[in-house]
Amino acid sequence: MSSASIKLDHDGFVLLPSPFDLAELDQITADLTAAIEASQRDGESIRTRAGAAYAARNVLSVYPDVAHVWRKPALVDMLLEVLGRDCGLVRVLYFDKPPEKTWSLPWHKDLTIAVREHVGPSQQYAKPTFKAGVPHVEAPLELLEQMLTLRIHLDDVDAENGALQVLPGSHKTGKAAASGTPHLIGCHRGDVLAMRPLLSHASGESTPGSNRHRRILHLEFAAVPTLAEGFAWQLFQAVA
Repeated sequence: MSSASIKLDHDGFVLLPSPFDLAELDQITADLTAAIEASQRDGESIRTRAGAAYAARNVLSVYPDVAHVWRKPALVDMLLEVLGRDCGLVRVLYFDKPPEKTWSLPWHKDLTIAVREHVGPSQQYAKPTFKAGVPHVEAPLELLEQMLTLRIHLDDVDAENGALQVLPGSHKTGKAAASGTPHLIGCHRGDVLAMRPLLSHASGESTPGSNRHRRILHLEFAAVPTLAEGFAWQLFQAVA
């Protein structure tokens, strides 16, 4: 078991050094930003009154290259070690805190997954809803425990531009709220945060007057390609 996997198991998160070179990061950032800004489809992005996008769902439909830009040996190896050979990518989101529209996020755990359609009534999947036109449900605990999120940072991140805060070890309390001492995830551009969805996390607003972005590609992976009770992933792209 690698040292990164040991820390992930103990704390619920581990920060991985950037597997990207600067030219790659420049290209990814430019292409992703252009693709999201060019997309005017309803629900694909959340925008400021001035039109700047600060969040986007269904990122693969807007920026198809995201399917492979993350495929670095260090990231693939970690996913296979932690989730097993059957794992796959199941959702991609994008977040920014542009200078003209900072925002905060209260303490929470990521409990919902994107599915192909609502199948119900269900004994395991709860709270059916739609997000950007895609069906979502709250997943059972056993499934969430077999998932891993990779957050690729496209900017340097610290308290000034609303870095993520986490409660180490809180993934071990299941879906229940947790308490503890918050840990701020400061990192360099290109660094990748691997975190369990059951890890309690939050983020504050950027410091007033800051002109910095906080652009993040948020990729969710699951250990299993099939779901119970007739449900199916809205997206599943095998890692191996």
